[in-house]
Amino acid sequence: MTDHTALGPTPSAPAVTPADAADAARLVSFGLHPKLLPARDAEYAELLRRYRDEPPFARLADAVATGLGLVVLEVSTRAGMAVAAAEDSVFAVRMGDYARRATADSGDRFLHGLAHLAVAAMAFPRPEDLADDGYLGRITVNGVDAFVRQACRRLEERAEETGENTDPATGYPGLEAAWRVYSRRSATGATKDARRLAGSTTGIIAKAVTFLVDSGFLQRTGDEAGGTYRTTARYQLQVRDLAGGAAMAELLELGVVPVTDGSTSLLPPEEGDDLVFAADAGLPFHS
Repeated sequence: MTDHTALGPTPSAPAVTPADAADAARLVSFGLHPKLLPARDAEYAELLRRYRDEPPFARLADAVATGLGLVVLEVSTRAGMAVAAAEDSVFAVRMGDYARRATADSGDRFLHGLAHLAVAAMAFPRPEDLADDGYLGRITVNGVDAFVRQACRRLEERAEETGENTDPATGYPGLEAAWRVYSRRSATGATKDARRLAGSTTGIIAKAVTFLVDSGFLQRTGDEAGGTYRTTARYQLQVRDLAGGAAMAELLELGVVPVTDGSTSLLPPEEGDDLVFAADAGLPFHS
């Protein structure tokens, strides 16, 4: 007698239900609220537990994110569902759009991108800082401005030494042009009540860090030195994801070294510097 039991269908995992799909989309939506942490929301924490303990649910949530043009950077209790927008996503923030909202002067767009690059470089000056999940970067508005100005002086000195203190050649705008623009701009501007002008370099940096605070990347910790901030797990993941580009490394290689209190120090120049500013320098934006 044939044993039909052995020939029957094998047990399979439970089918994904519309409710599961809704929960997966809900988890992704939590990830799009940058300041929301799972420790402060029971539903968010439960969905994270499901993601961790139920592989089919995790795959479903990943698929929802992919369909929305999002890249899942990490799903954890420390960062929640941390996502980054792919270049073709409706959620992508572009440097041009950000700069148009921040300033009416289209010539300032490069300075806004440079401000974001410098914040990222100061927040995570060493590769091991990006790799350490427990690392907290600290920056100040005035410290970022000093960092960029010291980099500008280094570039100016290098140009004078090589007899190239003229407008940069076509195809090499980058840092070689940046020092001319940045160093000529006032750090604070001048108002009767000593307020910082929006078009000054510290004003531009202040807009950059305000955007990063609103995006859940930085947390304000005080008013000293133009404003003091510390990084979040979400910002570390964002910078880690985008640090494959050369721009941040090139800025650091100038020898202007950020330290953890948000100030800077200047190292002697090293021989053989040959830096080109990468096109994707406007962290955390798409070009």
